[in-house]
Amino acid sequence: EVQLQASGGGLVQPGSSLRLSCAASGFNLGSYTISWFRQVPGKEREGVVCVNRHGGVIWYRYSVKDRFGIARDNAENTVYLRMNSLESEDTAVYYCARRRGSSYGCSGSGSQYDTWGQRTLVTVSS
Repeated sequence: EVQLQASGGGLVQPGSSLRLSCAASGFNLGSYTISWFRQVPGKEREGVVCVNRHGGVIWYRYSVKDRFGIARDNAENTVYLRMNSLESEDTAVYYCARRRGSSYGCSGSGSQYDTWGQRTLVTVSS
């Protein structure tokens, strides 16, 4: 079964760091574009960052570009989202997702993704 398992969220203080993991099973993650999205209750889901199968990165949220990093470990079949200097505005439910079709690159539209990890909640609060 094709699955993504997202984990690593939690409650942290402003300025802290977290690393989210997106572990794939049932398919070779290295062959697919993977993106992270987030959603604040009452707001639309938004793309955060994408990494294609060649390691190319596209940021959809420029407010996080200098604080977050994305990396893929194909040997571990996992994509990581490193989040530094967290701010209250980063509080959201985070999801990872697999782009539909192994030959396709990044897209900020959730409709272009066919497999989603379960939610992992990040709460930044003092």
